[in-house]
Amino acid sequence: MSEELSLPANSGKKEMYMALLPQLEALLAGETDLTANLANMAAVLKEAFGFLWVGFYLVRENQLVLGPFQGPVACTRIGFGKGVCGKAWETGQTLLIPDVEAFPGHIACSSASRSEIVVPLFSNGKVVAVLDVDSEKLAHFDATDQLYLEKMVQLISFPG
Repeated sequence: MSEELSLPANSGKKEMYMALLPQLEALLAGETDLTANLANMAAVLKEAFGFLWVGFYLVRENQLVLGPFQGPVACTRIGFGKGVCGKAWETGQTLLIPDVEAFPGHIACSSASRSEIVVPLFSNGKVVAVLDVDSEKLAHFDATDQLYLEKMVQLISFPG
């Protein structure tokens, strides 16, 4: 795959995701290094959509530990069930948060973050990581983001 994304001009969110999905699949195809694939996925999403923060937290020793990301400095460790990321890990479900200030126990890694979506990644039926995407805009994420981000994280393979 080319080292540049081909992004459709003047298109909606769904069209952007539809154009990115095969490009991301080609970018990750054949690469077995988890860090490289997580880093490239974060970069693709940040470049394409200009989100405030895009990154991964990996389950390590019963905590979420910061993995590859794009954006401002982030929280390094998050406990099980804590904040939006920890809650997505606990429930194993994608969480769409239109206003992070209204989420009980929200962990404010960046005061600029206003809305968030967190998508769990699974291996052998267990949550092994989460994709966390933050926006400076309220109610930025919707069912379209959820659908395509869930498809994208399925492209990631975890060792073991």
